[in-house]
Amino acid sequence: MSDVVVIGAGVVGAACAYFAARSGLRVTVVDRGPVAAGTTGAGEGNILVSDKEPGPELELALLSNRLWRELAGLGGFEFEPKGGLVVAETAEVLEALTGLATAQADHGVEPAPVPRAELPGYEPHLTQALAGGVFYPQDAQVNPMLAAARLLERAPGARLLTGVTVTGFLRDGDRVTGVRTDKGDIPAGAVVNAAGTWSGQVAALAGLELPVLPRRGFILVTEPIAAGPDGPLIRHKVYTAAYVTDVASDSAGLSTSAVIEGTPAGTVLIGASRERVGFDRTVSIPVLERLARQAVALFPMLAERRAIRTYCGFRPYCPDHLPVIGADPRAPGLYHACGHEGAGIGLAPATGHLIAGQLTGAAPELDPIPFRPERFAA
Repeated sequence: MSDVVVIGAGVVGAACAYFAARSGLRVTVVDRGPVAAGTTGAGEGNILVSDKEPGPELELALLSNRLWRELAGLGGFEFEPKGGLVVAETAEVLEALTGLATAQADHGVEPAPVPRAELPGYEPHLTQALAGGVFYPQDAQVNPMLAAARLLERAPGARLLTGVTVTGFLRDGDRVTGVRTDKGDIPAGAVVNAAGTWSGQVAALAGLELPVLPRRGFILVTEPIAAGPDGPLIRHKVYTAAYVTDVASDSAGLSTSAVIEGTPAGTVLIGASRERVGFDRTVSIPVLERLARQAVALFPMLAERRAIRTYCGFRPYCPDHLPVIGADPRAPGLYHACGHEGAGIGLAPATGHLIAGQLTGAAPELDPIPFRPERFAA
């Protein structure tokens, strides 16, 4: 019998499996699709501290940032510690941005203000119509699909079952003692719900309400762009300060803000859009046009490049913008690791670390109370 069953083979589920297995637990991971087939496979691989205000999520991000760098030492993640450059179009926006950076600096973040005249030193092809920015050396990027696969490969003794759909839970009274699947029952000492955007539906199988909702986002991908004599044409993750506002927004309507970054393959990823439209995958040409125009406004040289494809994903949105991490007292034996919205890739290691600690009784490295699953019922 497994000590723990993890539902979901995205990067969060993979991190839970990795840290639980490294703690000596026998782990089984189940997913109705292949590895990283959900939100993880539609992500950009962001590992960010720059977009988070002081508070519980920033603490989680800083812990995860450290763990990602330790994991990167194992190789195979396409980990790029390239840093993030957040830019402001006006003096007023720059003032707000630098105010946030000052507050973050008191909590372990290492921002560096960048005056307008120094922006070309960071990004030579950036538009000159900017007031300034802030550089965050701790921001990084991984290949999200590789990250999930590598974490699962390196989880000692973990068993991976793909093409297996969870249909319910095994119970001993109120206690969860495993999962029911379309391929048979899997008994376990504990179950971790890491089903991403579908975690609310998985929780409902246990009779629980968990308000995790899909928030759709599109990404444009350019043709590969050859590096120049001084390196990649886009050197860092670059985004406008409006992105921070969009992340924190509760609106169900469409919002877009320029987020631009290169990849090791030479392609450029262009985002970001947010809207709550259920699980509708219909390609929206107006949204793609807005993303393209915002990208060209930030990097005019992109006007000469072609977009070769687009894809969309569903961020697992929670109303209070905090992930759900930990044991659920309403169903002993059930743990949740979900609701990270667009930050799941960056926050995955810290989430897995906290879950493994709760499973084994280890002391947590940060306060888990803000992430408790029952907070919505309260």
